[in-house]
Amino acid sequence: MAAGDVGSRFAGSEVRGFGNAWIQRVRRCRNLNVVRRPQSRKMSAMHERRWTRQEYDRMTEAGVLTENDRVELIGREILTVTPQKSPHATAVSLANEALRAVLAPNMHVRSQLPLAMGDDSEPEPDVAVIRGSIRDYRDAHPRSALLIIEVSDSTLAFDRRVKGSLYARERVAEYWIINLVESVVEIYRDPTEDSSARFGWSYARPNRVTRTESIPLSFGGVVSAADLLP
Repeated sequence: MAAGDVGSRFAGSEVRGFGNAWIQRVRRCRNLNVVRRPQSRKMSAMHERRWTRQEYDRMTEAGVLTENDRVELIGREILTVTPQKSPHATAVSLANEALRAVLAPNMHVRSQLPLAMGDDSEPEPDVAVIRGSIRDYRDAHPRSALLIIEVSDSTLAFDRRVKGSLYARERVAEYWIINLVESVVEIYRDPTEDSSARFGWSYARPNRVTRTESIPLSFGGVVSAADLLP
């Protein structure tokens, strides 16, 4: 998240649809560092704030959060997105290119754009394959995806346990992690209920695919792991 008090963006102006109490709540939350990295999960209960997706979207509409604020809403928590290093950015571009080459006309690829998941989350996965055309979502974000891909190095544990559980809850049939640490692609399928998981759902044990292997897509087509790994 960009430095500075986001609440100050309200100074000298009125924001339609927001009462003073709500605005002060945003200011207090920013001063308490509610917006944080996924790794920094230890906070006292008095500093915790939980946000609905509706509140999160209203903050964007009101200019409290802008395109410069690299955040996403996960389980009612606003988390900062880890800055991308070159291998991560390369893998995102490779995945976009590989998928666009094999998708049917009634599908499209979104990259690092919001998905509306329940009333508690609005993740922005590195890559998502969405059913329908781009203009189908002019007025609202997609609520799910045929395939979601996260590129992971420092956030590997978070992407496996937290995001994996969220995507399983939303019945995303196929979830891939491009694991830059071990140079493999982790393929997660078959979402099932799991009371021990963060969002009550998880995927079956992943299939780890190396650079020399190919990956059949559940909705048709085949992608080579070599085309995904930088």
